[in-house]
Amino acid sequence: MNLKPISQQVVTIIGASSGIGRDSALKFAERGAKVVVSARSKEGLATLVEEIYQRGGEAIAIPADTADFNQMKEVADKTVERFGRIDTWVHSAATSVFATFDRISPEEFKRVIDVNLMGQAYGAMVALPYLKEAKGGSLIHITSMEARRSLPYQSPYSASKHGVTGFLDALRIELKHQGYSNINVANILPAVINTPFYNKGKTKLGVKPTGLPPYYNPSLVTDAILYAAENPVRDYIVGDVGRLLDLAQRISPSLVDAILLAISFDGQRTPEEKGEEPNNLFEPIQGYDRVEGDFKQFEIPSVSDVLAKNPGAVLSTIALAALGGLSLLLGTGDKH
Repeated sequence: MNLKPISQQVVTIIGASSGIGRDSALKFAERGAKVVVSARSKEGLATLVEEIYQRGGEAIAIPADTADFNQMKEVADKTVERFGRIDTWVHSAATSVFATFDRISPEEFKRVIDVNLMGQAYGAMVALPYLKEAKGGSLIHITSMEARRSLPYQSPYSASKHGVTGFLDALRIELKHQGYSNINVANILPAVINTPFYNKGKTKLGVKPTGLPPYYNPSLVTDAILYAAENPVRDYIVGDVGRLLDLAQRISPSLVDAILLAISFDGQRTPEEKGEEPNNLFEPIQGYDRVEGDFKQFEIPSVSDVLAKNPGAVLSTIALAALGGLSLLLGTGDKH
């Protein structure tokens, strides 16, 4: 699979006004890509495009609601109209309702599914014809570790992320069967990331919600996205804790149930009182068009992300460990 260097790419980013999407747009532009940014927040897109131009990059904004297929098609069509093609499509838009399942209305549950699952499907539907026409490129979807392990208070969000993984798995096989193995379909699964997501989602907990610490900086996810734009990637978990959770879920789901029962209910509640409004479930809200959220103090680094993007480093680490073990064994033998 031959993917273009980022400096030669046209990149479309859905959900770009804040968080991971915003950081990705800035980093793609810094690397020389022509960038198209889309979200519901016109103010957020305007400040993002201005920031990109101030840094010497090139970008246009196309406001759109990812839950509307026609609006997604317009984003794809206008990208090609302006820049001639799409090389990488990044889909990051998401919303949530923080509440127990029995307190979520049908309309609220459906809206989360419409944005997080149908929106991602619509994005793939409108981007794929152009990627096929270009005979290659990257389709990058941002899901979550909740695509592997659901959390209480987040049933519609978890359901939507499981759904995206399901259609991406089917899509990969179909593309290969159709002869389009040169299209990279990547699923990026972040652990808990410090973005304004927890400020904007609708909460019925009576308090501002939080992810289960520790948090990771959005730049870790952005690094994974940029990597997937240039390298074949299938499923990429971001964050050491995410990889540990994935392993634990594979080994013993009942053990993970017990752990979450003990920590996840109190652990997702901050002491800060907050009502249901304002939230971004049905309409965009102002004041959060930034990359990072409010939980900087809980951020930690991730060693495994460095190794994931550098297979040679993994092999070197294993080789050094093996040599160390062999030396220890030989040394012990000499002493005997």
